[in-house]
Amino acid sequence: MSEAPHLTFDLDEPGMTKGYLVVPKGADCEALSLPVFSLNRGEGPRLLITGGCHGNELEGPIVARRLVEWLPEAQTCGRIIIVPVLNPPAVQAWSRNTPVDGLNLNRVFPGRANGSVTERIANAASRLLLPMADTVFDLHSFGPTWDFPPATTTHPIADPALMAKTIKMAEAFKLPMTLVWESVDTAGMFDTLAQNQGKVFVCPEFGGGNVNSEALVIYEAGIRNALIALGLVGGKAEYPTFRQRKSSQTLETRRSSDELKSPAPGIFEPRCSVLDEVKQGDLIGTLYPMDSLTADSIDIRAPGTCIVYAIRSGAHVNIDEGVALVARPLIR
Repeated sequence: MSEAPHLTFDLDEPGMTKGYLVVPKGADCEALSLPVFSLNRGEGPRLLITGGCHGNELEGPIVARRLVEWLPEAQTCGRIIIVPVLNPPAVQAWSRNTPVDGLNLNRVFPGRANGSVTERIANAASRLLLPMADTVFDLHSFGPTWDFPPATTTHPIADPALMAKTIKMAEAFKLPMTLVWESVDTAGMFDTLAQNQGKVFVCPEFGGGNVNSEALVIYEAGIRNALIALGLVGGKAEYPTFRQRKSSQTLETRRSSDELKSPAPGIFEPRCSVLDEVKQGDLIGTLYPMDSLTADSIDIRAPGTCIVYAIRSGAHVNIDEGVALVARPLIR
């Protein structure tokens, strides 16, 4: 029988405390010690912030550690638990999935105590961290081959009251986009587990996965806005500037029709920018087949009036691989 996951310190201690979430060893690797920071100011909202679920999305861990620097002086009430890196093996390998077992941490929740290392991480977080929070911010980015605006995302939730609370919380970040995206691939997600327990779960998607100082300022400002909305810190929320604009919009997608795919292998050239509104027939991008002397370039056009919320940032794509994602204003 393996050792049970545990924390090396008491989360109920007042003030700023820190220690480790210990994920027991298994047949595939030794025990892991995940740094955890607890900021306890007594009564008030209970928030869990996690980063590094996917190892090639490094903005979350950076912003999480920056929060640790200024929150002790700014926090006015409640408790905030911060885990900058939820999946250390994946972060160390700059890999979306855990290199030890090849699993995606965000598809195995609630995990298994005697499973592979990814499942043991999910089990430890599910048992010891999630019960301590009413609200969760799981910090992600969209990946290095896509252009994507700073955004908060969630999935449709069957409970109308929880859906409304979740959208309100997501919009409180005041990032350029709030996205309710429908997907069939939600089994084992951290947010699905939390929402099934009635918790508000917001997933900030911090751009295209290319860390830069301007983007980090926007991301941190968005989280500060959300902390103000929760009443955990004081101040006035403001829209961060993104591409010379201070605004936000709330969008929704359909399950499959909102992904534009490549009709052939080739190099994709984007011909528009994220958050552009396009009409039916407008040019989204151009695909250049590279394995033929005679094949013409192929234009990818908008299927209808919509907003481009993600676009390949110039990459070789295979046939039937996504090149652009579109949405439309959320109907309430």
